[in-house]
Amino acid sequence: MAENIKVGYIRVSSKDQNEARQVEKMKELGIDERYIFIDKESGKDFEREQYKTMYNLLREGDVVYITSLDRLGRNYKETAEQWEKITKEKKAHIVVLDMDILDTRGAEGLTGTFVTDLVVRILSYVAEKERENIRMRQMEGIALAKARGVYKGRKPIEIDKQAFEAVYAEVVRGDRTNKSAMRKLGLKPNTYYKAVKEYKTKTGRWGV
Repeated sequence: MAENIKVGYIRVSSKDQNEARQVEKMKELGIDERYIFIDKESGKDFEREQYKTMYNLLREGDVVYITSLDRLGRNYKETAEQWEKITKEKKAHIVVLDMDILDTRGAEGLTGTFVTDLVVRILSYVAEKERENIRMRQMEGIALAKARGVYKGRKPIEIDKQAFEAVYAEVVRGDRTNKSAMRKLGLKPNTYYKAVKEYKTKTGRWGV
């Protein structure tokens, strides 16, 4: 019978690329680097390649370490579903590093399992409600600012004009695609094409 393994799962959003500290923490726990899985996306569902790879790897008795409960899901329903899939279907353990009570290795018997599952559902629900409350307060704040005539919206993204013109010139010449230009400039499609439109209007060069 194969020996049980320790697995670390890390999820960071596109805005927070600093996973080094979390990786180091996993290594300190004795987790082999081969079994540390990192997803760098902010998707709202579980179409995450590294998560799926980790899940498919799990066997009964393995231990999954996560830094916090919200790494499992973006909302109450997803978190509870993934917790149940790992602990019930795979029969693996989960250890939540920032909350000692969420360690299924010590949840023996029906009562222990019930208490742990209940805590997960309560915490997931509370976390989702807090996110909803934050969004609601933001919307109320924006509505109030608009009513007062002081809402200015998001600060426009500043684009290096020289860099943009140099890269876009390559697009016009056929040396680079628009997609490649976006990556080079670090711009999202809506920002990039807005800059293209402004550039064409300003210069009268309609090119690509």
